[in-house]
Amino acid sequence: MKQLEAAVEIAKNAGAFVKGMKGHVRVSDKGINDLVTEADTKAQRMIEDALIEQFPDSRFFGEEDEKRDALDSESLWIIDPLDGTNNFTHTIPVYCVSIAYASKGTVLCGCVYDPERDELFSAQRGGGAYLNGKKISVTNSASLQQAMVSVGFYYDRGELMEKTLCSVQALFKKNIRGIRRMGSAAIDLSWVACGRFDAYFEYFLSPWDYAAGMLLVQEAGGRISDRDGNPFVLGSTGAVASNGRFHEEFVSMVKYSSVRNRFIE
Repeated sequence: MKQLEAAVEIAKNAGAFVKGMKGHVRVSDKGINDLVTEADTKAQRMIEDALIEQFPDSRFFGEEDEKRDALDSESLWIIDPLDGTNNFTHTIPVYCVSIAYASKGTVLCGCVYDPERDELFSAQRGGGAYLNGKKISVTNSASLQQAMVSVGFYYDRGELMEKTLCSVQALFKKNIRGIRRMGSAAIDLSWVACGRFDAYFEYFLSPWDYAAGMLLVQEAGGRISDRDGNPFVLGSTGAVASNGRFHEEFVSMVKYSSVRNRFIE
């Protein structure tokens, strides 16, 4: 698919650019604990300019776009030029570039590029998921007790944080193998797809966070729902992803609407 070929090339170029700026960027605040850097904005422009050159009719939905086109546009690129900005600004080597192509609300292809590990995750709908050209699949873990789970925290330090912590406590009480917090939703989903994590949840995400990652999980044989266990669509708020073998149990443990609205007693 020509869109996937373009996305892969552009993501790698943007990733190299971002990596080269690490430790040498000005940082500004979008909101409390929500940062934006020169790397974000310059990489966004770099990606969009390259896509427009190849696909003149392109529309964009991206984190650093002031004006975003509708998610049901016929030819839409969904872009996160730097997922994991907080990590990046602290020189923590967990961040990536995420590019997905969608038409009429369906993601058709996408890629996630991790420049620190030179790992390129890619997927095309109906064509499987790949890491650096080799096919990947989710884990075979049969139960939640065998699971390594990744979790994401939104910038909000109120109800979202409290519910997330309550779910983390419930998972530990279920005696799962462990919890990890990477700080990049696109990497979390990519790592579910390639079998490093068995499951992942986060209660508030935007399409640029998950557009490519959701397709990777699905094409690798996993499952993904919204934060209340409903079918996942482009525009869902929050995500619950797994290898599919214990998905219903996992959803029941972390379902947003069922989590107590106050912190651990």
